[in-house]
Amino acid sequence: MTYPSDTDARVRVPSNHLMVELLGNRDVHLRRVEDAFSAARLIARGNEIDITGDEREVALVRTVLDELLVLVQEGQSLDADRVDRVISMVKADIPKPSGVFTDSISVGRGKVVRAKTLGQKRYVDSIRENTLVFGIGPAGTGKTYLAMACAVEALLTGATRRIILSRPAVEAGERLGFLPGDLAAKVDPYLRPLYDALYEMLGPEETGRLLDQRIIEIAPLAYMRGRTLNDAFVVLDEAQNTSPEQMKMFLTRLGFNSKMVITGDITQMDLGTGVPSGLSVVRRVLHGVDGAGFIELTGDDVVRHRIVAAIVDAYAVYEAQRKSER
Repeated sequence: MTYPSDTDARVRVPSNHLMVELLGNRDVHLRRVEDAFSAARLIARGNEIDITGDEREVALVRTVLDELLVLVQEGQSLDADRVDRVISMVKADIPKPSGVFTDSISVGRGKVVRAKTLGQKRYVDSIRENTLVFGIGPAGTGKTYLAMACAVEALLTGATRRIILSRPAVEAGERLGFLPGDLAAKVDPYLRPLYDALYEMLGPEETGRLLDQRIIEIAPLAYMRGRTLNDAFVVLDEAQNTSPEQMKMFLTRLGFNSKMVITGDITQMDLGTGVPSGLSVVRRVLHGVDGAGFIELTGDDVVRHRIVAAIVDAYAVYEAQRKSER
C-alpha cells in the first residue's frame, strides 16, 4: 500500500477475487464508504482504489478499506450492515474494527459464531475473562445466543463438563404443577428459545444425545433451589423476571470450576406491579465485586432487521420522556 501525498492514498488489493468482494456488486460497498465521507472521493481501477480529498477523511477512508480488506481476506462476506459498522467504529476512533468480526466461537460441526458489534465483542470477552457475567440489553442484541455459543465452545473444548440452561417461567408463576403433562411438557414453551439455539449450533441429533445424557440440562429457575452447580457453564435467561430473592438463590448455586452468565432486558419485565426485578437489584449489590462483569448492550448492538434497532431507540426516548414528565 502506498500513499502519494497527504491528501491522496492508494489501496492495492492482492487479487481480483478479493477486489470483487471488497467493492461489492456494482461497487455498492465502495459507494457506501464514499457516501459516509463527503470530503473524500474513491476511484477503483484494476486492483487499486485511489482516495483523494480532505487529509483527515482520506486517512479515515483508507483505514475503513484496510479493515474491510482484512475481513474479505478472512473469507467473510460484506453486506451493508457490516460496512456501516466498520465505518462507525473507524469514525469513533476504535482500533482494529476487523478484530470485532474475526474473533470466533467454535460451536462444532465446523461452524463458528462471531460477534457482530463492538458491544457483543466486549460481552464475549467478558464471558471469557470473568466467573460471573451479566448481559443486559434489549431484544435482538444476541445476549442469550452468544452466551450459549460460549457455553457450547466450553463444553466442546473440555473447559466444562456440562451446560445448565434456565429461565423463570413467570407466565405460569411458580404453579407449574397445575399445568398438564410431565415437567418437560409444562416448561417447554418457556424454554423453547434455548432449544432452538442448541439445535442451530449442534444439530437436533447431537442436542438430543447431550440432553439424554444430561450433559446439557434445561430447567426452569424454580428447580435450581438446593443445588450446587460444579463443573458447569450455567446460563440464566430472561433474568429480568426474577425477584431479588430468586436472583440471590440462583447466584449462590455457583460451585467450583463453574461459570455463570445471566441475561435479561430490564425494560421488558413480566413481574407484577411493584415487584422489583432481581436483575435491577443485583447491579447495585454486586457493583465492584471482583470476577463479576456487567455488560450493557444497546440499540447499536441489535443484529436483527435494521428497523428493530430504530424501534428499540424510539422506545428508549419514549420511556425517558415519560420519566421526565413524572
